[in-house]
Amino acid sequence: MNYSGAWGHERQGAAWLNALAFVFLCAVSFLTAPLKAEAADQAFDPWKLQWVDPWATSSQAEVVESRVSRSTIPTLGDAGFWPLLRAMSMYEQIQEWGGWEPIPQGEKIEKGMRDARLALIRKRLVATGDLAASGGDPNIYDESVFDAVRRFQSRHGLTPDGIIGARTLAAMNVPVETRIKQLAVNLKRLNEQSATLGRRYVFVNIAGQEVEAVSDGRVELRRRVIVGKTDRQTPEYESKITFIAFNPYWNVPQSIAKKDIIPKARRDPGYLKRMGIRVLSDYGPNPRELNPYNVDWSSASAERLRLRQDPSRRNSLGTVKIHFPNPHAVYLHDTPSKSLFGRNARAYSSGCVRVDKVHDLVAWLLSETDGWDRRKVDSTVASGNRMDVALGEPVPVYLLYLTAWVSADGVVNFRDDIYSLDKRVRTTSLTQ
Repeated sequence: MNYSGAWGHERQGAAWLNALAFVFLCAVSFLTAPLKAEAADQAFDPWKLQWVDPWATSSQAEVVESRVSRSTIPTLGDAGFWPLLRAMSMYEQIQEWGGWEPIPQGEKIEKGMRDARLALIRKRLVATGDLAASGGDPNIYDESVFDAVRRFQSRHGLTPDGIIGARTLAAMNVPVETRIKQLAVNLKRLNEQSATLGRRYVFVNIAGQEVEAVSDGRVELRRRVIVGKTDRQTPEYESKITFIAFNPYWNVPQSIAKKDIIPKARRDPGYLKRMGIRVLSDYGPNPRELNPYNVDWSSASAERLRLRQDPSRRNSLGTVKIHFPNPHAVYLHDTPSKSLFGRNARAYSSGCVRVDKVHDLVAWLLSETDGWDRRKVDSTVASGNRMDVALGEPVPVYLLYLTAWVSADGVVNFRDDIYSLDKRVRTTSLTQ
C-alpha cells in the first residue's frame, strides 16, 4: 500500500507499515489516557507518541486568544500529514461509538441560561473532547460548558464568545461521517504536495485564511490573510516569490475594471480622480492619458482602456506587493482596509491575498537579501518612492485550500468549505 501524491510524493513500504502501527498505538493511547505534550517548538518526530491528544480537555486545548497561533510547527509536510492521519483514525473511533445526536436550532443560549438542549450540547462536546464529563444540572449553561463551547468555536473558526447561536449549532450538527470525509480530503491534499518544500517557503492556507513563513522546518511568522470572494476565488497554485514592489502602481485587472470600476465611472467620472486612478489609452509602453470626463463609459471600447492607480494611501495594494509568477494575476499585498483582518471570516478580495502586518512578511522575505533589514523596509515604504527589489534567492510559495488540519497543540481544526471544493476531491482510493 502507498500514499502516492500527484507530484510523486510517496509514503510507502516500511514507512507506511510504521504509520499504521503509529495510528494503532495512538488509538490505544486515546482509549486509555492522554499523553504528555511535547513543547510546541521542538522538532517534529512522527514516531514519538508523547504528543498532545487532540481530544485532551486540559489546558492543552484551551481557547486561542491571539489572532493567530503562536506555534512553530508548520502545516505542510510530515508535520501536518501524520497528525491529520491520526485525527482521522480518532474520528472513525468516535463514529464506531455512535457519533453524536443532532441538536435542535432555536434561540441563542448564553452563559447562566437554562435550556433543554444543553444536555445534548454537553454530550456533543464530550464526544470530541472539548468538554470533560461532569456532574451538575445538565440543562444549565455553567462555566465548564462555557469554556468548552469557546474551545469548540475557536477550533472551528468561529468567534469564541461562548454564545451558542445558529452558526455554532450548525458546526456542532455536522455529522461525524462528514468530518471524517473532510479529514480524508485534506489528508489527500497534503499528500499531493511537493515532497521538497524548500528550506524557506511561504504557505497560504486559503480556507484557513492564514499565511505561514517557514525556515528550516520552523514557522517564523504567521499572519491572518484576506482571500477571494466565492465568485472571485483565490486559486491553488505553487510558484516562487521573485520580487517585492514598494509603493506600487495598481494596474486594474480588466475583470475588476469591468465589474467594479467602470460602473462607478459611468455614474461619476470624478470617482477615478478621487481614487488616484488614471485612464490610459492602451496597454503599450507609451499610452496616452485620457480625461475620464471625455470617455464614454457606456461603450464597449471603455472596457479596453487601461486603468492604473497611483501609489498612495488609497492604493488598493497598499504599500507593498509580493510578486510571484502565475497565470491568474494574483499576488500577496498590503491593503488600506485593515479592519477586515479582525473578522473571523475573511473572504473579501477579488482573488489576491491581502496580508495582515505585511511589512513583517516583507522583512522576512528580504532578510537574506544583501542590504535589507526591517529598518530599510520601513524607510522605503515611508519614502513613498516606487521601487522593485529582487529577492537574493526566490522563495517558494504554496497556495493551498485546507479545510481541516491539526495544530501543534494537537487540536483538530475545521473550517467552512467556502468555495465548495471538498466535494470535488475523491478519497475512495486513499490507501490503494
